[in-house]
This record gives sequence, structure tokens and C-alpha cells, in this order.
Amino acid sequence: MKLRNLLLYFLVLPYFTFAQNNALPNAAELKLDLKKLDVLGSVLYIAAHPDDENTRLLSYLAKEKLVRTAYLSLTRGDGGQNLIGNEQSEELGLIRTQELLAARRTDGAIQFFTRANDFGFSKTADETFNIWNKKEILGDVVYIIRKFKPDVIITRFPNDARAGHGHHQASSILAQEAFKAAADPKQFPEQLREVSVWQTKRILWNTYNFGSANTTANDQLKIDVGLFNNLLGKGYGEIAAESRSMHKSQGFGSARQRGSSLEYFSSWQGELPQKDLFEGIDLSWGRLQIKTDIAKDITSIQDKFNIEKPGLIVEDLIKLHQKIAALPDSHYKDIKLEEVKKLILHCSGTWVEAQAKQALNAQNTTVEFNLNAVTQYPNVKITAFNQKTDDLNINQLYSARSQTQISKITQPYWLVNQHPIGQYVLNKQADILQPDGPKAHTIQVKLSFNNYSLDYEIPVIYKYTDQVRGEVYQPLVIAPPVTINPEDKVLLFTNQGEKEIRVRLKAFKENLNGELIPELPKNWKISPEKQSFNFKNMGEELNLIFKVTPSTTDERVTLKFTAQIANEAYQKAYHEIKYEHIPAISYFSEAEVKLTKLDIKTTGNKLIGYINGAGDLIPESLKQIGYQVNILTEKEMLTGDLSAYDAIITGVRAFNTNEKLPFARQNLLKYIENGGTLLVQYNVNRPLLTTEIGPYPFNITRDRVTEENAKVFFLKPKSKVLNYPNKLSAKDFDGWIQERGLYFADNADSRYEQPLGMNDTGEKQTSGALLVTSYGKGKFIYTGLSFFRELPAGVAGAYRLFVNLISK
Repeated sequence: MKLRNLLLYFLVLPYFTFAQNNALPNAAELKLDLKKLDVLGSVLYIAAHPDDENTRLLSYLAKEKLVRTAYLSLTRGDGGQNLIGNEQSEELGLIRTQELLAARRTDGAIQFFTRANDFGFSKTADETFNIWNKKEILGDVVYIIRKFKPDVIITRFPNDARAGHGHHQASSILAQEAFKAAADPKQFPEQLREVSVWQTKRILWNTYNFGSANTTANDQLKIDVGLFNNLLGKGYGEIAAESRSMHKSQGFGSARQRGSSLEYFSSWQGELPQKDLFEGIDLSWGRLQIKTDIAKDITSIQDKFNIEKPGLIVEDLIKLHQKIAALPDSHYKDIKLEEVKKLILHCSGTWVEAQAKQALNAQNTTVEFNLNAVTQYPNVKITAFNQKTDDLNINQLYSARSQTQISKITQPYWLVNQHPIGQYVLNKQADILQPDGPKAHTIQVKLSFNNYSLDYEIPVIYKYTDQVRGEVYQPLVIAPPVTINPEDKVLLFTNQGEKEIRVRLKAFKENLNGELIPELPKNWKISPEKQSFNFKNMGEELNLIFKVTPSTTDERVTLKFTAQIANEAYQKAYHEIKYEHIPAISYFSEAEVKLTKLDIKTTGNKLIGYINGAGDLIPESLKQIGYQVNILTEKEMLTGDLSAYDAIITGVRAFNTNEKLPFARQNLLKYIENGGTLLVQYNVNRPLLTTEIGPYPFNITRDRVTEENAKVFFLKPKSKVLNYPNKLSAKDFDGWIQERGLYFADNADSRYEQPLGMNDTGEKQTSGALLVTSYGKGKFIYTGLSFFRELPAGVAGAYRLFVNLISK
């Protein structure tokens, strides 16, 4: 996609993407789009994560004020928690990206991101900027401001500790610095080959009242955003709830709010307006400072619009398009041309779609697709694929076949390159103008309305019919000819015995012959040294088994796989994520396995009962070191005999999500009293289904230690959980990822032992990461330590501590 068209792409994005359907807008939506033609203004809202945005304000700005409204989320939310599955890190970022796009399709705003990575909770902006490359991310914000050219910038958070999160605080600091830098040609001058400097009129802070955190004041600008939109039949509080409820992975389902609702604003830079965000800003065609009667033409078109016969204004829209095209070049000329072009398509009732024959295709092979179109307007012609021009007959399906070859795999652009923890590595600055993608393939279609030709860019998608959901849209996927998916991302060795590694090969084209070749350091052994594969059919899969013997020393290495086909080498694994509220997500990773040789002792029968929470990979991780893990049924949890289990473990956030768990209290206490071990992983402090979690009282707080390398103090060095069956030392807390833990306990009953202390830099030590107590013949444990991250990552010390906790 050409750079000049990247921003314009967002104007048509809601109607040319797979938003679960590809329906034309209804008459009310067309009326809103017509009203927008009269408004030349824009606002950019800036915060740190998906779900930070104020959806009520965004929907009010986009659908009431009718200005171009965008949300810039610095990150994609990779470091958050996941309430709907076990995806973490980049996979969670992919999910939250699509949830944010679904929210924007609902509230009408545009979405941007920077290259910043959400590396997890951060307590200060200083810590955040120690990990983020501040200059690069500031450059991204400046670039987006220069391209989008907002009249007003609004931050969600303040630039100090009141923000409550280092990323939040950093987002405000960057927004304020970018406000100045975007207008300064000496700042990021290399950008000026693609964008121009821009001086935003003002930058404001959208203050808030989050219960105990109230930053609103009577002397601030107040705007009622709880208005009712008669065209849509909804208030902006209702639209906002629908938008926010798209953040399902974060458990942010919201109730619809109706009636008046005030938003408050204070000024960072620029004059604080008295009554309206856009005071002193000309939002009319007059801002172009040229003599034109375009505004009168738009008023005439709006008056002429017939909700039952929108096609009656198509000819008027064509004349408007011609008149705008004759204006001198300007930012708003390009924007309004795209808006009118979209209205011509929609008011004519013209539906266009490019549908691939199959969802998955190999790179550099023939991809077949159909171009389908239907119109409700006379005198429409279509030209595509450099073929002859065809007439579109009213309400008759037009279909034309074509094919192409696509050389690049469909990898999200921010995952193409290996990246440090702080930010993604981009190949070009302009990539950040795309919230996702790039699309596998788009086609250029020329539509002629009354002999007036317009070009449209149509993405090639795939759709199918699900027996329950009906018609489902998903992106077209281009893959390597063969993908390599090891069964395990991490494999642990607790002795010198060999282990099997299962690898699944999948063919994305016919007639593939080659060899799968593993690569390991010399002090590890793998057999066989290579294996052949022969695929006749596309979609065929083959499972191969290799046997690995570990090194004699404790270490962590990477096993890499290469599929060699003739002179070409392929090293990608294919992954797919599917949830009903977002389009299917596909991405590729390196075909590799992290192998860890560790010194660990285990005891007992190694039989574990697991009570599901929000979703984690602890059961799979324990199986790696020889445990058998049974997922407890509701009946077993409530009334079953649990005495056979060495330990019962609750999944992360189980007391937030498992509605039956509070009723299992007596059965679980009986199990502990008779000699069992119950380990409860972290839960958020609200909403809890019950506060009666352990045999004795304690509170769950929001306390956490975010520095993964924070020093850990052994407060009770003789505690059994620090010594048996594995003698722990400070070394066991090396190599942890993202954080030490979260949602620690406090105000614990004196019968709880708190063997570990830790703290982030400059903070008081907390001992709430781990609580242990005896109860009857058994023991109860609550821990906020991030085992749900550490064990799947193969962190040796975390395994040793966890085994100690579940050992009798």
C-alpha cells in the first residue's frame, strides 16, 4: 500500500475488513456520514494500553461532534493478564489488538499503536523509560501527530504518580513532549520526507473519578457526553459499553449507561476552552481559506437525502467529488475525497468483495479468488484484473474469477523481527499507521457511476459458513510451503534420561519432498540426525519423533528445526488463535524448543488435582517433570474424595472466575485437614467470589513486585518450603521473566508463615508473596508469585520452588 494512502485507508477500514460481516451501512449510518462531510476537525486521544481509552468520550466525539477521532495506544497490551484463555505475551497482544479494533468499529474511532511493548506492570515512568527506547517511541507519537494532524490532543492520564502505572505516566509525558516536537522541524527531521510539521491547538487531560482516585475539579472544563443519538437510537453511554465490552480478554464487559454524564478536562498546554473542546478552531470548510460553495452543496445533498432511496443523491455526490478534486492540494482535500467516494459506493447500494477460494495458501503459489459485486443503482460498471469493463445489473450478483501469486507470508509487521523487551523492531516508520496487517493481498477495482470512475482498494478475504455462527469472515493467510510445530515450546530434563520431542509438519502446497533437520549444541545429542518427509496433498500433516539426550551439566539451550526442500530452507511454526468475538488470528514463530537441564527433586505419587481458573499452562508444565495432573470436575471439587492427590492447585484467578469454587470450601478444608496440600495461585482483589480463601483470614491487595530481578530475601530460611525436597538459594530467583509476582497478600493471620521478602527499587519490603500455614495434617498456600509465567518459560528456580510448595 502506498504511503500516501495509508492514513486514508482508515477512513474506509470499517467497511472493507472482516468485521464478522461485510454489510453496507444502514440509512442512519449514511446520514451520519453525510453530516460528517461538513466537519473538518480531528482529535487524538493518547494512553498506554488497550482498554485505557474512554469509549464514552470517543463515541461522543466520533458520532456527535463528527470529528475524525483516533485513539493512540502506545502498546498492544502484551504484558497483561488473560481472562479467556492461556495466551500470554505476543499472543495476548495479538488478541488485544483485535479487541481494540472491534471496539473502534463500534465507537467509530480510528486506532493507532506505537512500537512500544507492554513488558508488564511498571511502577514509575523512569522504570518504563529504562526499558523502552524513549526517543524511538516519542518519534512514533510525533509521526502519528504529523500524519493525523489533530486539532486537539487528549491524554487519559497525568504525568505523575497519580497515573498509577509507569506506562500510564509515560503516555502523558510522551504526549506532551510530542505536542511540541511535532511542530518543530528540528525534531525528527528525517520524518519530513513523508509527513509535515503540525502544531496542535491544545493538549488536554481528560481527568477522572475512579472512586478513591478523583482528579476532577469544579474549575475544569465540563462536557456532557451522555447525549442520545436519535439516528442511532442509542446514547453514547450505551455505545461506549458495547465498545468497552469488546475487551473480553480483560473481563471488561460493561453495562449500558443512559442519561447525562459529565467528562472533565484540564489543560496541559494551550488555552483551556470554556465550553467546547474545539473553541477557537474552525471546523468548517472555511478553514481551507479558499473561496468555495462546497458547504452549500453539502447542505443541499443532506436535505435531498431520502432514507428509502439513498441512490437519489449519487449524482450530487459525484459532482461534489469533482468539485473537491479541483481544490488545491491539502490534508482535508484528500480526506474528504475519500469520504465522498465511500458515500457514493454506499448510497448506490454497491457491495464489493474479493473472496479467496481457500483460507491457507503457500507463498509463491497460485491463489484463486472471486470478485463479487451487487449494486442497487443503474449505470454502474466494474473493471478489475485489467479485464474488460462489465455492467453491474441492479440487484444481480456479478462474479469474476482471478488468481495471483503472493511472495510474503502474512506475518504481523511488528513480529517480523526479533525484538528487545522494550519495543518491537520496525522495518519502516510508516508501518505504525497500520493497526494490524498488512493484508495478504488487495486488488484495485474501478467502479464507474454514470460514467464517473473511482478506484477502490479491496482486500482479499476468506469466508465460510459455520453451522452455529453462520457466515464467518477471516483473513487470508499466506504461509511457507511447510511449517514445523514442535509439540512443546519448552522441554525440561531432570536427569540424564532421553526424552521424545514430537514435531508436526504441515504442507501448504502439493508434492513436497524434503528433510527435517534438527540443530543442537554438541554437548546435547539428538537422534535421528534428520528425517525425510513426502507430502502429496496440500493440508497433509506428518508427525515425527526425535529423541534428545541432555548435557551432563545444568543449562538451557535452544533446539532449532529446519525443513530443507531442494535449495530452500524453512524454519517457521504456524499458530492460529480463534475466539468468536474477533477474527481468526494467524502468525508465525521460529520452529524451536527451549531445552532446560535442571537439578530438581520430587516426592510423593506425583498426582495433582487442578481446579481451573481463568486459564494457564501450569498443568502442562508440571507434566514436563513427571507429574500427573487431573482437572477436577465440579462434582469432584464440591463433594469428591480428594485424598488420592498429593496436592490440589487452583488456577490463576480461580476465586474471580470459578463460580462453584466458594461452595467447595468445606470439602477442600477437609482435604487439607486429612493431610492434603492446597495451593492457591494469585487472584485479583476485586471482584472476589468469596474472601474466605484460606483456613485463616488474609487480604489480597494490588501489591506486586514488577522487577523480575528484584532481590529475594529468605525471611524464614529454615522454612520447609525453602529446603525440601530442594535446597533453595538466591540463584533460584535468577532468570525470572516480566515480574516476581502480583496481587500479594497482607493483614494475614499470625498462623501464616511468610518466608519470602522482596521489593521493587526504592520501595518497602513486602512479605505477602507467599503465605504458608499448617491446617490439621496438611498445609495451605497462597502465592502471588508469577508461576503462571515462569513455569511455561522453563525457569528452573521457579520449578524448584513450586515443587517444594506442593510436596508433603
